[in-house]
Amino acid sequence: MSTRSTKAPKRARSTRAATTAQASQRSVSRAGSAVSPAITPAQLMAEAEIARTHAYAPYSRFRVGAALLTANGRVVHGCNVENASFGLSICAERNALWKAVSEGVREFVAVAVTAEPGHEASPCGACRQVLHEFAPDLRVYWSDGRGGIQRAKIEQLLARPFRLMRGTK
Repeated sequence: MSTRSTKAPKRARSTRAATTAQASQRSVSRAGSAVSPAITPAQLMAEAEIARTHAYAPYSRFRVGAALLTANGRVVHGCNVENASFGLSICAERNALWKAVSEGVREFVAVAVTAEPGHEASPCGACRQVLHEFAPDLRVYWSDGRGGIQRAKIEQLLARPFRLMRGTK
């Protein structure tokens, strides 16, 4: 490990930031399982834990983090953000999805969700519907509140999703 002083030149700091950003990107196997050996469900859950640290939950004190794995292997973080007008709050899963879509990403293979220790963190119905629209084969991992990871495909969690019928007479 380097023993550089904290007064490192700006160039060195930006190189470290770039390395950190690259570390959060993972590769994914298109032929095999949804989550490849390059990123395991446990690693994706660890990314969700990182995202949870950014949650803004002053009212419920229920902090949630999500890590959304894109088809190109990038991990997008999301956290819940509450508002005094509760209906304007956003869940971690949708936050990650909106962030990815706003950056032009539309293909996803997995999501991990975690909440405060001792609490299960399965996605809510609204998040299930939104995730399903973008990735009907999505793998979902969530904390069971006891240190374990639960897993299911989004279609198992949302058996009858709403679909807008277009072009019908």
